[in-house]
Amino acid sequence: MTTPTPAEAARELGHWLDPQGRLKQWPTRRKHQRAAAFYLIAKFEHGRRYNESSVTEVLDRWAPFRDAALLRRTLVEEGLIARTPDGREYWTTSGE
Repeated sequence: MTTPTPAEAARELGHWLDPQGRLKQWPTRRKHQRAAAFYLIAKFEHGRRYNESSVTEVLDRWAPFRDAALLRRTLVEEGLIARTPDGREYWTTSGE
């Protein structure tokens, strides 16, 4: 499975994005969920450490349906973001 660029992910998401480029809802198909994860990870600053509330803030800005827990879990499962065992710090990974 190839890794989509943010632009490719945005094209694939199509109608899931509002006019401001925010994810309107979580796709049901796995293929589109993966594209959404790659789209969202591009909204994070590479090399920066985030606390959980900062991650939630970024995710809520770009996915206003507000299910940050689902989105954080998906980003971790896709290997796009890592976190400390206690969940206090998050950072993007080279999987990006």
